[in-house]
Amino acid sequence: MEAAEQLRQWIGESDNIVFFGGAGVSTESGIPDFRSQDGLYHQQYDYPPEQILSHTFYMKKPEEFYRFYRHKMIAAGAKPNRAHLALAEMEQAGKLKAVITQNIDGLHQAAGSREVLELHGSVLRNYCTRCGKFYGVEKIRESEGVPRCSCGGMIKPDVVLYEEGLDMRTLNRAVDYISRADMLIVGGTSLTVYPAAGLVDYYQGKKLVLINRDATPLDGRADLVVAGSIGQILGRAWEGAKD
Repeated sequence: MEAAEQLRQWIGESDNIVFFGGAGVSTESGIPDFRSQDGLYHQQYDYPPEQILSHTFYMKKPEEFYRFYRHKMIAAGAKPNRAHLALAEMEQAGKLKAVITQNIDGLHQAAGSREVLELHGSVLRNYCTRCGKFYGVEKIRESEGVPRCSCGGMIKPDVVLYEEGLDMRTLNRAVDYISRADMLIVGGTSLTVYPAAGLVDYYQGKKLVLINRDATPLDGRADLVVAGSIGQILGRAWEGAKD
């Protein structure tokens, strides 16, 4: 049985699916992947992107941090693609229990997904580091220099920077969903960033599916590997499973 047909069949048979995704899910919405050849890591700045997006850099050079952040991290006008929409429909049909994502763009929620665990936070949420007041993404986008709260405190995006730990409550919920899933679909991630990549180790079932354009370190452990566009692959599989 070819991989696409196997995927369609497994989706049709399963009713406790969990999806774990990375940057490749959003590249088809026009959001650049950090590690691809045309991604942020291969462009030239005064500092490497991984240094700019560190907690130390944010504290020491906040104006430079926000100049980069506004330009590269806020994807104005990005829309959910076929993968986002298929996952939202799978959840509404009662098959998909949760989306676990390393992305910070909010596109899963925009597509209609409700149970979304954001391991690395979201650009859509921002808060004052002094008083805790909440701000939407517009406050960051429309401000200049270092964005300030009405109380005078600095506003920080609710995203996990390098050197910062993941939210343990979100991580524990992700482990719980994955450990109970009858099918785990991993898509659009290189599976090289830890601790997020280690979540796959908690899956105990027999339907581990990897969908990615390039090979990953876990291909040999997967029950099914499908190479190509995640939007096309997941979209077609779901359309077939519904019929």
